Amino acid sequence: MAKFYSELDASLRLFIERQRIFFNASAPNNGRINVSPKGLDTFRILSNNRVAYLDLTGAENETAAHIAENGRLTLMFCSFDEKPLILRLYGRGRVVHQRDSEWQDLHSHFTLIPGERQIIVLEIESLMTTCGFGVPLYEFKEDRAMLPEFSCNMGDEKMDEYRHKKNQESIDGLPTHLFDEPTGND
Repeated sequence: MAKFYSELDASLRLFIERQRIFFNASAPNNGRINVSPKGLDTFRILSNNRVAYLDLTGAENETAAHIAENGRLTLMFCSFDEKPLILRLYGRGRVVHQRDSEWQDLHSHFTLIPGERQIIVLEIESLMTTCGFGVPLYEFKEDRAMLPEFSCNMGDEKMDEYRHKKNQESIDGLPTHLFDEPTGND
C-alpha cells in the first residue's frame, strides 16, 4: 500500500544510501517522456527536502531541457534485495552548471568523476513508498567504468565538441541551456 511523506526521514535516507542505482523521470509539456537509470557515486542527500545528483555527459540531455521548460522531476529508488521497497521523490528540479555561482558549493558534496556536465537539484515536494513485491531480486556486481573512461579518452576539447553537438537540445528540440552565457542571476 502506498504511503506518502512530506520529507525524508532517517529510514528513507538509509534506504537511499544503500541503493546502487536510481531512475529519473521528466517530461516536456509536449513530446517524449524521459526515464533514465543513473549509477556510479553520483547521488547526494542535501537535506530532508533537497537532493542532488551529478549529471554526467551522455548522448542526450533530456532532463535539463524538461526542467527548463516546466521544472517537473521524479526520482525513483527501488530495492533489488530481500526487503522490497520502491521510493519516489516528487518535486521541482533545477540545473546547476559549472558557470553558476552555486556550482562550487554543490560540487563539494561529490567526488570528481570524468565527464561531469551539470548538477541536477530536486526540491522535494512529496515522497511516496510502495511495496515493490513484484520487483525481482538482483545482486550488484560492480560499477561500469565505461562512461568515465569514455570521457577521459575524449579529452576536454573533444568532450566540449561532443556536448555542443549532442547536448544543446532535447530529442524534441527543446533547449538545454548548457552553453548559455552566465546572467548573474544564478
